[in-house]
Amino acid sequence: MKTNPVTWRRKVVAAVMLAMCGHGLQAAEIASWHGFIAQGVTRAKDSNAINNDGKLSIALTELGLNGQWSLQDNWRVAGQVVYLNGGNRYPEGARLDYLFVDWTLLDNFDHQLNLFIGRYKNQHWLYSSTRDVPFTRPAIILPQSVYYDVFRDIAVSSDGLALKGYLQLSAGELEYNWSLGATPISRAQGRLLLSPLVNGKTRQKYVQQASVFWQAAGSQSTWGLSLLDSDFSYRAAESDFFADAEVTVQRVMLNWQYQQEKWQLAAELVQERVQLNGFFAPVFSSDQFGWGGYIMGRYRLTEQLNVLTVLDYSTNSKDDKRGRRLPAQGIPEHFGYQQSIMLGASYELATRWRLQGEHHWVDGTGRLSPSVIPDLLNNQQRYWQLWAVQLMYWF
Repeated sequence: MKTNPVTWRRKVVAAVMLAMCGHGLQAAEIASWHGFIAQGVTRAKDSNAINNDGKLSIALTELGLNGQWSLQDNWRVAGQVVYLNGGNRYPEGARLDYLFVDWTLLDNFDHQLNLFIGRYKNQHWLYSSTRDVPFTRPAIILPQSVYYDVFRDIAVSSDGLALKGYLQLSAGELEYNWSLGATPISRAQGRLLLSPLVNGKTRQKYVQQASVFWQAAGSQSTWGLSLLDSDFSYRAAESDFFADAEVTVQRVMLNWQYQQEKWQLAAELVQERVQLNGFFAPVFSSDQFGWGGYIMGRYRLTEQLNVLTVLDYSTNSKDDKRGRRLPAQGIPEHFGYQQSIMLGASYELATRWRLQGEHHWVDGTGRLSPSVIPDLLNNQQRYWQLWAVQLMYWF
């Protein structure tokens, strides 16, 4: 039986802010602040990945300010606000990425355990906790099989509580995570997820995740397993093309990372189940399993120059990997999958300055927005390309 999210989750951010104010004078001397500014140009011809006309765009803006305050030896508060403009990838505007209390429950030589209360960060995927800052993620646009940009705000953080632990054993190091919460979904976000035609309210009821990561002693490899279970609802407006709906999303993910002095390999595999009841009609029902994954390689040519390549693949249905059944619904086959090759590079121009660029060659449109009602008008081409160049500065 599924568990509803804790009823107090909507009050948690306010409680955190009160805690900050209450310790303001004490924390002021031991607070730290950081920020970033990133601006770029991009183009995705023959698709709506960035905009609907496929023209050159400056919708590659990221501004952020984050900080942390140490309240006591085992208490701290951390938060980040950002302004984003990514075109059709996610809603433009400012948002609170995270704001949480970090309480160290246990801090021994071989075991550490922390509790996060508030709008905590997603710690369960390889890059889920670093994708929100441009210079801490490996690419401008991460592999869409796992890091689907339309779900960016839902996947970065949730309102609730989370546990994170490290256990040092003679055989190696174990990291374990658990979290329970939910993310508010704006109307703009709901239209990106479902369709520009929706007038109702989209809500995430809850998301529960658990993950473990293992690195054997003396090994350069880290192996991980992540599980996700989440429920969503759609409540139609009085004048709406669509019906009320209930959606369940479940994920099983495996990941691997291998690091050497100058190069790194990383891979994640995902099976995602999407169960939909309603929306298209009150009696409509579907239960679909999709697959996806990527492999990424990075190499440091010089102290300033790094190169990157990614192979990415996803299919919306494991029983119809190439979308052969979609034309019977009036949808072209290429909406059933998306696969790509990416080549990129980054160059450290000066201290805290980086120039990054990448080019994606894509086959399929299965990971473009909206995710439920596909945009048939602006995504008529099976093959399309995307390139992006971004200049970033952090302080």
